[in-house]
Amino acid sequence: MGGLIPDRRLLSGLVALAVLGCRPPAPQSRTLVMVDDAGDSVAVRVPARRVVSLIPASTELLFAIGAGPAVVGRTEWCNYPPAAAAVPNLGAGINPNLEAVLSARPDLVILYNSAQHAGAASRLRELGIPALRINTDALADVPRIGGLLGRLTGHSKQADSLAAVFDTALASASTDSGAGPRPKVLLLVWEQPPMTIGRGSFLSELVERAGGENLFADVTTSSGPVSIEAVSVRDPDFIFTTAAGPASFARRPEWQVVRAVRERRFLNVSGSAFERPGPRSPAAIRALSARLRRAMP
Repeated sequence: MGGLIPDRRLLSGLVALAVLGCRPPAPQSRTLVMVDDAGDSVAVRVPARRVVSLIPASTELLFAIGAGPAVVGRTEWCNYPPAAAAVPNLGAGINPNLEAVLSARPDLVILYNSAQHAGAASRLRELGIPALRINTDALADVPRIGGLLGRLTGHSKQADSLAAVFDTALASASTDSGAGPRPKVLLLVWEQPPMTIGRGSFLSELVERAGGENLFADVTTSSGPVSIEAVSVRDPDFIFTTAAGPASFARRPEWQVVRAVRERRFLNVSGSAFERPGPRSPAAIRALSARLRRAMP
């Protein structure tokens, strides 16, 4: 009879094999060679499990596609979603503190595509840490960068879903361009010297899609200096400002030559949805469109 009783160790092994056989296979790591927006080819071992995101827009997208748990470092400006506050703050994100970045033990670092980040990206790569410089300036960057981050973190399906929802919401929120005359809007982002937003920024897209016309859409860069005299000649219907921008310019004597200043025709907005392109941009467009409709005579 004793020979008919299975060995307990054998039973344990069989049970363990059965359990393992029921589990889905662990995702296989592989290397992807990505060309970032700076034109650099970067080899990334995917899925990345420890990501330092030094752009508020990329941090928001990582959380939006379900990769928030992989984010191990952020900037002080990465304030959305609220869960991002639990991620270690590594500083301003501009000219990043490499010692702080390295302390997070990342296997991927996301930087904004600017010349001043070339050195940091190069140094990180020398240390064996993939570093990508990416553009997050336009609404079209939202699904594009979301897809990139999805591939890098193993969340491609979620990224594809986000892109589809975003494109639908963006089309629904946008005002028909042939709906009649559009109010001219000065996008004022700094007072001394006066700085405006050109068509190279997503803020220009927000205004256009909300039913307005960017007063300086002929400025091809994302921003640039303008003179008060030029503003007066172009005669904006409204002046767009944010809570983070100047608040005292309307009291300055030199600004009184601008009709919109004298008549206090301001579009003051606040909130991080107006600070970066992202999944909340369609809602920002709807809010701005409603403001424009209420303000129009």
